[in-house]
Formats: sequence, structure tokens, C-alpha cells
Amino acid sequence: MATFENITLEKGMYQSGKSLTEVLEAMDPSENYKGTALEGLDAFSRQLKRFDIKVSGKGSDTIEKFFMNSNSAALFPEYVSRAVSAGIAEADVLGDVVATVTRIDGMDYRSISSDDDISLKRVNEGAFIPATKIMTNNSLVPLHKRGRMLVSSYEALRFQRIDLFSVTLKQIGAYIARAQMADAVDVIVNGDGNNNPCGSVSPASSGSLSYADLISMWSALSPFSFNTLLASTEAMTALLSMSEMKDAAAGLNFQGTGRMITPLGASLIHTTALTGKNIIGLDKNCALEKVVAGDVTLDYDKLIDRQLERATISCIAGFAKIYNDASKKLSY
Repeated sequence: MATFENITLEKGMYQSGKSLTEVLEAMDPSENYKGTALEGLDAFSRQLKRFDIKVSGKGSDTIEKFFMNSNSAALFPEYVSRAVSAGIAEADVLGDVVATVTRIDGMDYRSISSDDDISLKRVNEGAFIPATKIMTNNSLVPLHKRGRMLVSSYEALRFQRIDLFSVTLKQIGAYIARAQMADAVDVIVNGDGNNNPCGSVSPASSGSLSYADLISMWSALSPFSFNTLLASTEAMTALLSMSEMKDAAAGLNFQGTGRMITPLGASLIHTTALTGKNIIGLDKNCALEKVVAGDVTLDYDKLIDRQLERATISCIAGFAKIYNDASKKLSY
């Protein structure tokens, strides 16, 4: 195995279908460094150390440090990808909405569906056992590319600190996370193309949101669990104003974790993907599948050659319903 000091870095490493970190780990496994001063660093971080590039903290270098030679320049796209991915992770709430993530290599993917009747039925001795029918959906999962165009000259960025540039890249990641959340909400409400729009719950009274509406949503989701509640800004304000939301358990949870829960135990998530007087209740363990075609992609060749003008940063993902009855919408 090569050691991190003598690996030749080049553009071709980005053409393998793997991230640069994965390629470097295959050439320079981290397990070889157990018990050494480099333990805890992955293969990419060891390359940053090799070229003495500090990407954060008080001694953060300027972006120009990446381009001191051709080897270190090849690290720049991976740094950009990591910073964007960090922004996605910080802003991402899909982990509280998505039941499973499926990674695919192409652009065509059909999910599966099954009948929604999972209610408990008594089976008499000698009778047929109820069956769950699983089938491939008729429509492909719609995949969307979400991202931003990085428009800047190298001369404008070369003397900027790397950690400052990371803030901008993280905001690109945050935008991608919000855009994917909007795609997820659209699939929950309107369906994934397989004639499966979200069922509705009637409000107790028009124009106002009450605790009785939450009870109705809990009942409508049965036998699925009501463990996640998505709310627009207007609906979030109404929910937080309920006296039932001010109980001791909800208050302690918010003070300890910063996360709101309803008295029914559902996590309360604010999203700008919903507008007006709308909320969605769902069982996060059964409602939605996220389909991902690759990780963060970017124009690595432009970044390496310092041609930052109009370099794209994007992710491709889509969503499919698993159980349609595992989500309900209420408009009041």
C-alpha cells in the first residue's frame, strides 16, 4: 500500500464513480495508522496535512494554498464537496421524514408498493392467513437535480480564507437540503406519479387549528404511528400557541434538545415547503423512501484548473411513497 506522502493526485481519481476520499482510502487505508499520531484522520485529511493546508480554525489558510502545485490542486473539489455536504447535513430534516434511503447508479428506478391494509385481523383456525401484496410501481421515481452555480473568478477568491469560503459552500448545501425537503413534501401531498395523493383530515373548525385536530390526525393515521408533524410557518405559530403545547414534558424537551414535540409524542418540524394553514402528520418509519443518484457532484475539472466561473454543484434525488396511508394532510 502507498503511504500518504507519495500518492500522486490527479483528475482521473474523480472519474471512478467514487469520491476522492474513497479512492484515497483504497490506496492508503486509515487502519494502517492505528496507534500513530495520524490516527483519527481519514485519507483525505492526511493529504491536507501532507500539503499543510488548514481548512478551519484560527490558522485557516487562503484558497490559494490548494493551488501551490498540481497535486494539492486535485484536493480542492473534494474540499468543496465536503463543505457542501456539511451544509446539507446541518440543514437537513429529512432524517425525521424519510424511512429509508436507496442509492442507485443510474437515473431510472421503480420503487415497490404494497396494499395499505395492515390492520389486525383475527384469523380463525383453518382459515387463510391474510396476505400482503407487494408489487413494482408503474411509474418511475421522479429524480430532480438540485444545486447552485458557483460564479466567481479565481482571482476574487484566491486570497480569501478557506473557512470563510466554507460558510458560503455550506449555505449552498443548506439550499439543496431545503429544495429536497420541498420535493419530499410535494410527493407526500401530490403523490409520486402512481395515483397516490395524500389523504385529508377534516378540521374541527374552519380557519383555526385546535388540539382536537391533532387527535383527529392521530386517529386517521391508525394503525400507523403519529410520530412526525410537518407545519408551515403560520401553522407552526398556531401550534405553539396551544395551551397543550406548553406542558412540562414538551418544555423540558425543547430546553434540552431544541426540538419541539407535541403532547401526542410526535416531533414537530417547521418547513417552508408548506405554506398557509397546512400541516402534515406521518409515520416516519413507513411513509417515504428517498432515492439518491450519487453524492454531491461538481465540475471537478473546472475547479482543479481554477476555472470557477459557472461551476455547478448539485445533488440528484427523488422520493417515493411506501405506504400511502402513513401520511395525512390537514388544511384548516
